[in-house]
Amino acid sequence: MDKEKSPVQCDLCPHKCNLSQNQTGFCGTRRNIDGKISSISYGQVTSLAVDPIEKKPLYHFHPGTAILSVGGFGCNMKCPFCQNYSISQQGIEVSQGYVSPEEMLEFARRAAVKAGSIGVAFTYNEPFLSYEYLLDVVPLLKADGQKVVLVTNGQICQEPLKAVLPYVDAMNIDLKVFSEDGYKWMGGDFKTAQNTIEMSVKAGVHVEVTTLVIPGINDDADMMSSEALWLSQLKKDIPLHLSRYFPRYKLKTGATPVETLYKMQEICKEHLEYVYLGNV
Repeated sequence: MDKEKSPVQCDLCPHKCNLSQNQTGFCGTRRNIDGKISSISYGQVTSLAVDPIEKKPLYHFHPGTAILSVGGFGCNMKCPFCQNYSISQQGIEVSQGYVSPEEMLEFARRAAVKAGSIGVAFTYNEPFLSYEYLLDVVPLLKADGQKVVLVTNGQICQEPLKAVLPYVDAMNIDLKVFSEDGYKWMGGDFKTAQNTIEMSVKAGVHVEVTTLVIPGINDDADMMSSEALWLSQLKKDIPLHLSRYFPRYKLKTGATPVETLYKMQEICKEHLEYVYLGNV
């Protein structure tokens, strides 16, 4: 069989998509082109803004500073409540243009001068999908003294994660639900999310975790206690952000009651030193 016509497996994330010639993977960003997995999202930018670092959210990493925030398109999960579905669930048509690694460094330098930005946060959609771009741009940023931040769902295999971690200063990692069934409903893999958190903490990266609390999905007291206990066994002072859900995208369940968030916060504080509430 012609090599170019044989399916090729993408080994970036747990979906392990087997892609035929010109077929695009589950994430909408990686394609079999001439028998090789290629990133069609390389350098494609949908959003570019200077944000407070707390917006990532990162509360224990250079608080009070700003950071240049960059988004692309695509995602390797299909959460029906996605807050950024207008870019994460879309294709290259939403890109605002191409930014080379060298140009991104210049944007970061300008943001540092004009807004006091400490570096670049790759956020808004899943940054690991632009894996090859990350490998090209983060060494430039680090060599220039810029901080590198990733806001991620953690759906990346161990080997590619190992290659990026030495260049990363901080991560906010989603732990969407503390169950495999919950992750399957969202199009992800529970163990992979756990592995990413564990590997990042052990690598010395500053890690904070976010869980969007959704009624009937992950607002169970025992489940939340198990999540907090597991995190505390990695690092007792790892900050956990419990964020309030509002109806969005395809999920029409009513907003999370504020009292539910306070209850979850108290449960998590039995195991963790820092538990914050968001969107309240």
